[in-house]
Amino acid sequence: MELSRQIEALLFYKGEPVTVAFLAKSLGTSEENARQGLATLEQELSGRGIVLQQNGEEYTLGTAPQMGPTIEALLKEELTKELGKAGLETLATVLYRGPILRSEINYLRGVNSNYILRNLLIRGLIEKVDQGGRSTAYKPTFELLSYLGISRVEDLPGYEEAQKSVEEFKESSKESDAEMDEPEVALEESETVVAEVSEEEGTEVADDTEHVNEAS
Repeated sequence: MELSRQIEALLFYKGEPVTVAFLAKSLGTSEENARQGLATLEQELSGRGIVLQQNGEEYTLGTAPQMGPTIEALLKEELTKELGKAGLETLATVLYRGPILRSEINYLRGVNSNYILRNLLIRGLIEKVDQGGRSTAYKPTFELLSYLGISRVEDLPGYEEAQKSVEEFKESSKESDAEMDEPEVALEESETVVAEVSEEEGTEVADDTEHVNEAS
């Protein structure tokens, strides 16, 4: 497979900005070759609905500017909908385990959570955390804590019990020399708590165009 196609697949999989150095290391090539592959990919995407975006040394895939009005309309429509089970599950994961890497969220949920994470970012419920070059991590925003009527995540119902359950599972996993796999019960309980607290507080997330611009 041509290098440009490999880069395209990797950018699509990551769903977030990555550096030239990361591309070169992941694909087993030099940074010079990676840059040439990026240049080729940019030409190949010309006139299509997907474009190659660059910000300094980082690259990612984005939608063509001409689709801006259509996508903005879709985003506004999305913001009027309820979070749903998948949204609450992801939100609970960030609340009880944040800051948490995108890859860890995907691993815990067993599915790609990029779309849901973007939705939560747009709503201003979670925010990205700088991990010093590592994969993107997420944590709850002060706005979300305000919606839930708490001043810190430690005030969440069952927070200490959930953390203790996770730590105990980690220890048992180390002893058995198995891969870490978060206990589903803790995730399910935290998801229920988020839903219950949201109902008690009468949480309604408004359509905020500032968050749309920030997420874009």
